[in-house]
Amino acid sequence: MKDLTQGSIGGHLAQMSAFIGVGMLVQTLYYLVDLYFVAGLGPKALAGVSTAGNVMFIVLALTQVLSVGTVTLIAHAVGRQDPADANLIFNQSLLIASICAGLMLLGGYTIGAAYVREISADPEAAAQGLIYLGWFIPCLALQFGMVGMGAALRGTGIVKPTMTVQSLTLILNTILAPVLIAGWGTGHPLGVKGAALASSLSIAVGVIMLVFYFSRLEHYVHVRFDLWRPNFPAWKRMFNLGLPAGGEFMIMFLVVGIVYWCIREFGAAAQAGFGIGSRVMQSIFLPAMAVAFAASPIAGQNFGARQAQRVRETFRTAIVAIIAIMVTLTLLCQWKAPLLVRAFTSDPHVIEVGSEYLKIISWNFVGTGLVFTCSGLFQAIGNTWPALLSSAARIVTFCVPAVWLSMQPWVRLEHFWYLSVVTIALQALFSLWLLRDQFRKRLAFAA
Repeated sequence: MKDLTQGSIGGHLAQMSAFIGVGMLVQTLYYLVDLYFVAGLGPKALAGVSTAGNVMFIVLALTQVLSVGTVTLIAHAVGRQDPADANLIFNQSLLIASICAGLMLLGGYTIGAAYVREISADPEAAAQGLIYLGWFIPCLALQFGMVGMGAALRGTGIVKPTMTVQSLTLILNTILAPVLIAGWGTGHPLGVKGAALASSLSIAVGVIMLVFYFSRLEHYVHVRFDLWRPNFPAWKRMFNLGLPAGGEFMIMFLVVGIVYWCIREFGAAAQAGFGIGSRVMQSIFLPAMAVAFAASPIAGQNFGARQAQRVRETFRTAIVAIIAIMVTLTLLCQWKAPLLVRAFTSDPHVIEVGSEYLKIISWNFVGTGLVFTCSGLFQAIGNTWPALLSSAARIVTFCVPAVWLSMQPWVRLEHFWYLSVVTIALQALFSLWLLRDQFRKRLAFAA
């Protein structure tokens, strides 16, 4: 356990965000490695993997429910020096993770195929997406265990073990991907099936390594099967924090799904270009997301210790860092967008779509960073419902106009990208206003 209620806020933020950033980079590289080798199979395979990979947003939403509840409540328990409650939350999170993994396997193999067929541009792309999804579902189910254990460590202020395990699993995935996808050394390429299988095997190894860490090396929170009996008051506390945060990712899943649906008439190359552009964007967002993720346990421990001034200082420090990062990334996309996309494909149409997407969408990077930071602070102070309200506003401001645009004969792809820029700006302003109101109400104990 690391006490984040003492010492430099900037120092804590820099150290934690560095480790979290590396861990997130590793997690993202799983998909970029697969994307790189799948791109060599052609636009149809690339479009199929991109659309099937969008199911990951469902898992992100569900794991976010688990992660936010676990991180926040354990951070609060550490701040008020209550290891018993920290262990209760940790073990209940493992129980919930096990249940969710089973439901993921059931739902993925029963309704996942219908979703992929609905949003794919053509039958061939849908067929590739279905093959990929069938072997990728075990990876999605195993994510719950990885997230539950990593969240517990982050709540106690420890992030290095999770980063180390993720790095080792990335190395394994990088080795397996060309062997299974392209048949390097075996002469038996598996195509998109190999991409999914490489990810599933690598995540399985990561889960085993984290289980070993908790059984042998971790002492503040540890596995206790006597605490695995369902504790519904604890579940209520976790879900009250986690469900709104998970709802944010479900809205993100809805938004991305609507984009794929709206642009399907532009063909598989357009969907592939959007898929690559959005993955590149998610990847370069990692430094900013790492800062926001690090701000949550830091502010959370200080909230538990009733140190309101340090909560506010965490927010101010994170905002300055994220704005600097996002301005830099905006300039990068304006300058080198084609180069970023060309790293994954040589198809001219795909490069054109992906590059245009990055150039336009980069104008909302600062706004997106503000939304990230506000969400992290909502988690820290124990009320994530305002963050859900802010995200839900995009259903009205983006989804409804996007569907209307898709029905117009004059619509072009860039119209959807410009609409996204405007709606993110509105969401950022709304989030800042909501956070200011929550600070006024929930940090009143400073008096």
